[in-house]
Amino acid sequence: MTYFQYICHVAEIGKDILKAKDYLEKGQLVAIPTETVYGLAANALDAIAAAKIFEAKERPTFDPLIVHTHSLQEVYHFATVIHPSLLTLAETYWPGPLTLLLPKKAIIPDLVTSGLDRVAVRIPDHPLTLQLLAQLAFPLAAPSANPFGYISPTTAEHVYKQLGYKIPYILDGGPCAVGLESTIVGEENGEIIIYRLGGLSIDDIEAVVGKVTVQLNQSSNPKAPGQLKSHYAPKKPVYIGDVNELLQEHQNKRVGVLVFGETDVSKNNTLIKNLSPSKNYREAAANLFSFLRELDESDVDMIIGEFLPETNLGLAINDRLKRAAAI
Repeated sequence: MTYFQYICHVAEIGKDILKAKDYLEKGQLVAIPTETVYGLAANALDAIAAAKIFEAKERPTFDPLIVHTHSLQEVYHFATVIHPSLLTLAETYWPGPLTLLLPKKAIIPDLVTSGLDRVAVRIPDHPLTLQLLAQLAFPLAAPSANPFGYISPTTAEHVYKQLGYKIPYILDGGPCAVGLESTIVGEENGEIIIYRLGGLSIDDIEAVVGKVTVQLNQSSNPKAPGQLKSHYAPKKPVYIGDVNELLQEHQNKRVGVLVFGETDVSKNNTLIKNLSPSKNYREAAANLFSFLRELDESDVDMIIGEFLPETNLGLAINDRLKRAAAI
């Protein structure tokens, strides 16, 4: 690391797998090369680490993240089952620009999948990243390593210019061979569906599994949850606003309450979940989905919450709260 990098806290660019491994094991972000684009990686099993991805990218909604691993055998640690046609695709095109949507195990945090019951998984075709993944005890969540809305990076220098002041290390694997995001494929009711076109063509896929259905989204999201007004809406009604006013309106109800920071909310007939007593946005983001689920599965009649300040990850959390309440 140069003196300039040290005093300015900007990323170091290098090929040191052990250094990248150390940062990732400490819950930090590392940019990694793949054959498609450079990814902004964090421990996929650590919700706090994954929340840092959203913060660094200034991602406006909780878009699902793609999980990267190094072998098909590893996939079974965090996916419950692989449909036979998807398994054939994996055996044919992995490592490569193919992402599969698979039923997830509980080990994958809800934050990573945006509350959906499937996890997006792929094995990248890049020797440096495959070596890194093989040395880690966890898979990596890694969307493209760029601020939201910007062109995806295909070199380490691209990452440095866009996110170099937000991350400690960029693993330099040279220019990306494909330079186009992976193709996202899943299965619904026995039908193979392409959700995003990418580095693997429709012809390539149909050559292996036969005719497929194409359901393209207007974003990079698997199943495009960001396009739905109501997404992961709990079964119980959700209201967002001034918590104390809402509690006054529903005095005779058993209420689950989501708060952020210090609170004077009465504990009478309430079940309170504090997203982050210290007002840590990463902690709040990591807790949001699990707390909503806990309240939904509890004995409360309804769930109320309050919007966070419109800053940092608060924008994304508020967007998620709006979708939970369908407002």
